[in-house]
Amino acid sequence: MKHRYLPMTEQDREEMMRTIGIGSVEELFRDIPDEVRYRGTLPISEALDEMALLQHMKRLADKNADFERYVSFLGAGLYDHHIPVVIRHLLSRSEFYTAYTPYQPEISQGELQAMFEFQSYICELTGMAVANASMYDGSTALAEAAALAAGATQRRRIVVSRAVHPEARQVLLSKARGLRIDIVEADYADGATDLERLRACVTGETAAVIVQSPNFFGCIEQVRAIGEIVHACGGLLVVSANPLSLGLLESPGKLGADIVVGDAQPFGIAASLGGPTCGYFAVGKALMRRMPGRIVGQTVDRDGKRGFVLTLQAREQHIRREKATSNICSNQALLALCAAIYLSVMGKAGIREVADLNVQKAHYASGLFAGRPGFSLPFSSPFFNEFVLKLPEETDIGRIRSRLLQFGYIGGYRLENDYPELKGCMLLAVTERRTKSEIERFIECLEGCI
Repeated sequence: MKHRYLPMTEQDREEMMRTIGIGSVEELFRDIPDEVRYRGTLPISEALDEMALLQHMKRLADKNADFERYVSFLGAGLYDHHIPVVIRHLLSRSEFYTAYTPYQPEISQGELQAMFEFQSYICELTGMAVANASMYDGSTALAEAAALAAGATQRRRIVVSRAVHPEARQVLLSKARGLRIDIVEADYADGATDLERLRACVTGETAAVIVQSPNFFGCIEQVRAIGEIVHACGGLLVVSANPLSLGLLESPGKLGADIVVGDAQPFGIAASLGGPTCGYFAVGKALMRRMPGRIVGQTVDRDGKRGFVLTLQAREQHIRREKATSNICSNQALLALCAAIYLSVMGKAGIREVADLNVQKAHYASGLFAGRPGFSLPFSSPFFNEFVLKLPEETDIGRIRSRLLQFGYIGGYRLENDYPELKGCMLLAVTERRTKSEIERFIECLEGCI
């Protein structure tokens, strides 16, 4: 046996070939025309032994600018938050780590209860009646919210704010194309959705208005006022919210949201080079049977003991796509568990404290920048833990970010990638992990790089 990780022996190989009536593995490919088959040697390295392979992979991994070796001021959807050590310990338990689809509740009670706890936390944070057991990520959840709104209202027009994350809007456009939904974008002003332009976009054909608060620029939207605009036309309000901000801000449900979505990444989920993350999805009772994904309910068994089951959805949701409310029937169970552990460890007071630290540190940093010559804050709207910084004219942000890496800092996001009108602007995130000295040193380094 050449490869000790592959249990098949030469005898196994010969028995399988004899059973299917061939004399060599080569015969398996005889139907492929010879003229299209590659006969050379692939341009890859020779096989490495285990020690050499580990060293090679470590060298590759060391090229990544991770959060342990670099101080990050980059957010734009993925944030460098503190991850309590208990999370990794509990996630590594085999009953969670290797769990599969919990269709058989009698053998899946642990996983089902974990999902139920996650749902309960999300409902409490968002102020909504029902939440599902998680979505693939925040962008997927937002696109699914648009599909739900279109189905519930029987309308085909969705108005989305340009202050919603650009990548989420791209996912929304992809989803809408397949469902023949029209997407209309409402512009922003002073970092938040322009209410007058939004009002002009909303008509009697509008299924929903989608806003993000705090939005992509970090600014807090006027959710209640936006809800009044769309509800006056019979549409629904979809709010994408950073769940950590809800430790301080009023819940979207109390402000009039019909659907609340977002990404649970701030709740103890590592950035992991861009994902995976964990989306959440919550609605009022009127829409709960239209929700995508899985929903776990609490019940009792025949002996009266508390138990958990998948509920509120017909089997078609999972096996007959043409009758399903969504083609998503799975969820991010392990990462939802991660978020549930974080919330249970932190508690109400802890979430509020972490959210407050994000606000205070971000505002401390913005205040320092505002007092420096050459820097300015283009928006005056209230913000959470992210803000837009305008650098001196003709500054090459790409070059600046490369130089910052040499000093051990991951700089902010270059906004002109998605907003040409914000040329020379950088989106900076300041989380609870940033210290006063790190913030001050980062500003000094940034000044020195210009």
